[in-house]
Amino acid sequence: MNYLAEIPYGAYWSTPFTRWQGSFANLHSVEFAAHVAGRELARRKIEPSVFDYAVLGISVPQKQSFYGAPWLAGLIGAGTVGGPTIMQACATGVRTLLAAAQEIECGLAHSALVLNCDRTSNGPHVYYPNPRGPGGTGAAEDWVIDSFGCDPLGGHSMLKTAENVAAKLGISTAEQHEIVLRREAQYRDALADDSAFLRRFMTLPFEVPAPGFRKTAATIAGDEGISQSTPEGLAKLRPVLEGGTVTYGGQTHPADGNAALVVTTRDRARELSSNPKIAVRLHGFGLARAALAHMPEATVPAAQRALAQAGRSVAQMAAIKTHNPFALNDIVFARATGCELKTMNNFGCSLVWGHPQAPMGTRAIIELIEELALRGGGFGLFTGCAAGDTAMAVVLEVGDA
Repeated sequence: MNYLAEIPYGAYWSTPFTRWQGSFANLHSVEFAAHVAGRELARRKIEPSVFDYAVLGISVPQKQSFYGAPWLAGLIGAGTVGGPTIMQACATGVRTLLAAAQEIECGLAHSALVLNCDRTSNGPHVYYPNPRGPGGTGAAEDWVIDSFGCDPLGGHSMLKTAENVAAKLGISTAEQHEIVLRREAQYRDALADDSAFLRRFMTLPFEVPAPGFRKTAATIAGDEGISQSTPEGLAKLRPVLEGGTVTYGGQTHPADGNAALVVTTRDRARELSSNPKIAVRLHGFGLARAALAHMPEATVPAAQRALAQAGRSVAQMAAIKTHNPFALNDIVFARATGCELKTMNNFGCSLVWGHPQAPMGTRAIIELIEELALRGGGFGLFTGCAAGDTAMAVVLEVGDA
């Protein structure tokens, strides 16, 4: 399928991602995202008046985030623009991209800003009143920690979904650690030549604003809190769950940040592109759900559905990116599809740079575009799992306009 909507080449960006309780821990994620968007649009000489639609993706509520996409649009100077606020856990990046593409496909919009943001640090502590509770006592939850720790449908943690799949497929700790070392090495390629790859879509060094967004509180060189594992160090780690296989070294870490991209019509894409000779076309989307408590397996059918809509096979993908909250996710995907495990996720992935949920997929899609551009074009696939044993995927093409 050839969607009418395109992503103008270069009309996207991401902040660095910072580890939980790091440099972004005290920044309101929506206001921070708007602050970054204003600067990045100005750098690309894109006026906010271009947009007639906005999609905000967020999975950790912030104060006044009820006002969602219209609030965000107003903060960047697009006060007449509306649109939805979407939450689909770690699949939010693909879901928001699809929402914008569908709006353009239907002729309801011409140019959309797709912005995803999350702050897992200092997540909200939510109290739910219950007059019928003992003594009128309500229920409470810690939004981030409790969501990681318990799927209400089965009462299991996200980590347990990984262990269920590891046991089913016979995936060992040693196999997972081998992937960790490979993914960290691939990320180091993005840091070569003064982070040349990251600078293709990320403003570095990055000025961290103070909470009032009037002053600069700090400056960071790039992603913050990246692990530098060694075979010896990983070998010393014990599985987090007794009798399991997944160690702390074999999984990602909570993080904060935001990422955005522009989606528009083909004609407008040429106008907004940093290189009008390059086109970024959308060809297929897929949604799937695995069996209860088998979340890592969902990436495979989601990818297959996106590939089917695109009329392509996994062998025709010049580059593949995945959301891999657990190293074993990539092992599962490679075994099921036959793709080369060691050449997936060039230049980085969420296993390494972290897990801020909503913007994670958007950054991966941006990196996929840039890898394809470096290759001289071709088709690429991104697929990633999400809470509730679901996954979403997208197939896109970078080619001659």
